[in-house]
Amino acid sequence: MPVISQFEFDSQASSPPVQITTNMQLVEIQPRELKFIIEVKKQSSCTVHLANVTDQYIAFKVKTTSPKKYCVRPNVGIIKPKSTYSFTVTMQAQKSAPSEMLCKDKFLIQSTVVPFGTTEEEITPVMFVREGEKYIEETKLRVVLTSASNSPVSPVDGAPKQEASYDEALSPKEPNSPVLLPVNGLSKQERSCEQLMKEEANKNVTNMEESSLLEATERLGPHPAKAEEFYPRKDKGSKGVKHVEEAKLKLVTDIEELKSKISAMDSKFIEAKHTIAKLNEEKSHTIQESEKLKQELAVLRRRSGPRKVRVGFPPLFVCMVALIALMIGFSFRA
Repeated sequence: MPVISQFEFDSQASSPPVQITTNMQLVEIQPRELKFIIEVKKQSSCTVHLANVTDQYIAFKVKTTSPKKYCVRPNVGIIKPKSTYSFTVTMQAQKSAPSEMLCKDKFLIQSTVVPFGTTEEEITPVMFVREGEKYIEETKLRVVLTSASNSPVSPVDGAPKQEASYDEALSPKEPNSPVLLPVNGLSKQERSCEQLMKEEANKNVTNMEESSLLEATERLGPHPAKAEEFYPRKDKGSKGVKHVEEAKLKLVTDIEELKSKISAMDSKFIEAKHTIAKLNEEKSHTIQESEKLKQELAVLRRRSGPRKVRVGFPPLFVCMVALIALMIGFSFRA
């Protein structure tokens, strides 16, 4: 767990809110210029340190005039009271060297006081909007481009690393500049100095060991070369040949497996083609049958023709009824 100093604990526990005025400085920024080394097809980065000189939680946000050219990580954050925070600005790799080393790109760092205990997830753009008496400190940083030959930066392990200057670290600060309290008992500058001292000590130890080994070999004198010394090399060569042969065998087996898979896929593809052709034939046959049925129905309708609908009783039925009525009448009269 991180150790909290007594000053931080007291300020977190019982510090009243401070009335921020326009003349009050919230954050100290180092460096004031972003220096990038121009190398074709290589990225260049610069680290900026923010120091909170107040007893309040400070939220900051970084903006730039060329967001596609630079990458800022992180671009927002929370700085605890009397502590520091660092972010890195990375310039994208340039396809070609610029004709002029003058750069008009600029960065804007906005900082404002936020309530105690605010986290980075709670930062919103509304925090950096000026409303009423809300104070927002804005600091502009300009970009300086340097070539790889003229820059005082030397690459270490493939990444540029700036040499630490003891004059700047040990130079006395101005009387008006606020004093930063150390975090966890040591400040960052003291830690960097200690790290440099440790690295120098390790280098000295390695140099002493190498010199002692050289002296020991000179005292012993040259040794005749034996045939046994060359056996490991032969073994290494045979191992390399075996490794190559194994790799070739693996490649051959992989190629055969791929060929078998391709042949299986081809056979499946041919079967799918046959089934599709059969389905198309069946579809055409069903269409023809349906057309034939439609034609037969049309012929039958034409042959039958329209049926006449008769209305009323037929005349034969009327005559029969009249005769029956006459016969019944004559029978009653007789």
